[in-house]
Amino acid sequence: MKAISTINNLKKILGDKIEIYDTTLRDGAQTEGVSYTLEDKLRIAERLDDFGVDFIEGGFPGSNRKDKEFFIKAAKMGLKNSKLSAFGSTRRKDATCARDTGIQSLVKSEAPVVCIVGKSWDLHVNHVLKIILKQNIEMIADTIGYLKKRGIIVIFYAEHFYDGYAENKGYTLDTLKAASEAGADRIVLCDTNGGSMLNLVADATAEAVAVARVPIGIHAHNDSGLAVAVTLTAVESGATHVQGTINGLGERCGNANLCTVIPNLTLKMNKLCANERNLRKLTELANFVSELGNQPLGNKLPYVGKSAFAHKAGLHIDGVRKIRRSNEHILPELTGNNTRALVSEMAGKANVIHVASRLGINLENNPTAVSEILEELKELEYCGYQFEAAEGSFALLALRKLGRNTSYFELGGFRVVVDKRRGREIFSEATIKVRVGAGEELTVGEGDGPVNALDNALRKAIEPFYPSLKEMRLTDYKVRVLDERDGTAAAVRVLIVSRDGADVWGTVGVDENVIQASWKALVDSIEYKLVKDNVKSRL
Repeated sequence: MKAISTINNLKKILGDKIEIYDTTLRDGAQTEGVSYTLEDKLRIAERLDDFGVDFIEGGFPGSNRKDKEFFIKAAKMGLKNSKLSAFGSTRRKDATCARDTGIQSLVKSEAPVVCIVGKSWDLHVNHVLKIILKQNIEMIADTIGYLKKRGIIVIFYAEHFYDGYAENKGYTLDTLKAASEAGADRIVLCDTNGGSMLNLVADATAEAVAVARVPIGIHAHNDSGLAVAVTLTAVESGATHVQGTINGLGERCGNANLCTVIPNLTLKMNKLCANERNLRKLTELANFVSELGNQPLGNKLPYVGKSAFAHKAGLHIDGVRKIRRSNEHILPELTGNNTRALVSEMAGKANVIHVASRLGINLENNPTAVSEILEELKELEYCGYQFEAAEGSFALLALRKLGRNTSYFELGGFRVVVDKRRGREIFSEATIKVRVGAGEELTVGEGDGPVNALDNALRKAIEPFYPSLKEMRLTDYKVRVLDERDGTAAAVRVLIVSRDGADVWGTVGVDENVIQASWKALVDSIEYKLVKDNVKSRL
């Protein structure tokens, strides 16, 4: 039995291995609104290597100084799992490889792998390059042969492969044959315009696998919303090399999202990826790349998004609490994510118990308290509150219903002044009076706006009593008008996100006055921090 298991494991390793080629630093950097610094690129490369992708495409050293310097610095990083790849194109139609500056920049980069893009659609050969079809074949063969003679691993990008296959299959396959005969180590089929349908991809990939003598890869764009599906279809048709970007970054609608492709290959299709052992780092990696690119990570991204395993319906969270797979297609922990129960007017008792337990509040044997919390929660949401992203405010609500004191100070009153004078910026000042224990504090704070001024004044008053507040900072502030029909008299909902060295939490306030709504959310954020610290100090 053990011998059979060993044979099966060996078969899996040899027969179902899929190479992962990450192009976040090149194709992903073409995302609208993304501009990586050199340091950003090096940090991302370090994380990708730690995660275990097979290839990291660092950029086009012939196009700009940043990419050129990246390869110089990256060569000294001592990558353990990944090979660096430089991107370029076939030689120019009027130059030899030795005189082509783009080709020479690839050689000088000293990258062990070079990705060469060449035309495989006769439309581009005839009307973009404006050369005869035979000349394009010669450019592909010359470029690959030149680089192979210098000991470089060469990956050939068959640009616009699927469009070319649909219109002139014979010529498109001839470009693959030329690349293979010239010594290409991999041939990658590109859905460059991102418009190919799955049946075409399946047929074309299968034929490419039969024609080429080297491993076939897939590089898909998401213009039809099918990049991940195209990638998985190509793998089912024989491709063993997959390209994409973290979080689906890329020009226009982006590239195939590796954060979706990798777990699908590993967990759904039983394929072995180089990063299988590190799959639990996937959500962390997605957030890291999102942060450096200053692009919010989509909540609804499969596997890594905040909402990927979030349950709002009471029936769903009740099912998850009893048996995870009843309402979750995988264990979230496999990709570094976690189950979240959302509390709202649609919530059931199971939601309240689950969320409270994550906040250290045990309500399992207190059905009366659960009912009271749920009743008040629904009433508050009817009035405009929303607790999905305000777990701090929810925890305080639950504690108060349990009769626990969550008030660490008492407001005596505040005044906020916003002053605008000719030739000066708007100036905000807050004066606040609070009682802490038997004493009373009167402080003044300044800020960029009234809420910032209030925050500064309150902290100045109570930080001497609660020094741990120095660890805490406000990281996000959002205001939403609840009914625009009421105009400037409309109630507003304010959401504040805060963090300290260990946690991130949200709090919420609602009022017709934006300052009062902000005050409610601000006080909750501070009280939650103090409650949290008090609980930890008793453990």
